[in-house]
Amino acid sequence: MSQLVMTSRVKADGSVSLVLPPDVAQAGDEVRVTVEPVRRAMTQEEWQAWVLKMAGSITDPGFERPPQGEYEEREPLS
Repeated sequence: MSQLVMTSRVKADGSVSLVLPPDVAQAGDEVRVTVEPVRRAMTQEEWQAWVLKMAGSITDPGFERPPQGEYEEREPLS
C-alpha cells in the first residue's frame, strides 16, 4: 500500500473518522496513522502584519548584508 494523505476534522468528542477508498483499502494490512494539525493559510492582513512586525527585528550590530555582485550582461532578445 502506498502513502495516502487525508484531511479530516476532529469531532467534539475527540474522535476522527477515517474511511479509505475501496481501491486503496486492503483488508488485513497494518497501517500507521499520524495526527498533526493542518496550518491554515494567512490572510492578506495577517501576512502584512507579520511582515511589519519582522521589519527591523535583527538586533545584532555585526549583522550586515554581504556584497550582491554584479548583474551579468546578456545579449538583447530582439
